[in-house]
Amino acid sequence: MANTKSALKRAQIGERNRLRNKAYKSAVKTLMKKYISAVEAYKAAPTPELKQAVDTQMSEVYSKIDKAVKRGVLHPNNGARKKSRLAHKLKPLTQTAQ
Repeated sequence: MANTKSALKRAQIGERNRLRNKAYKSAVKTLMKKYISAVEAYKAAPTPELKQAVDTQMSEVYSKIDKAVKRGVLHPNNGARKKSRLAHKLKPLTQTAQ
């Protein structure tokens, strides 16, 4: 338990920030899973509609990752790594389609 008023306040602020960061990280993970499932569906049956769905999912994930980086929830290199890995999931599918 905190011994001073300022230490107690810092503990409360830390808990508040932890919960906010947890919500951002959870949202990023959920969107990444949805994106990967959309890529798998596109891989099974490549159609223009599924390609558009994949692109929409990608933009949502990129946006959420960028916001998390901007707010300090994720380190910039961590965000860049996540975006790179997502792009690499789609790249072989788009090259074979052309």
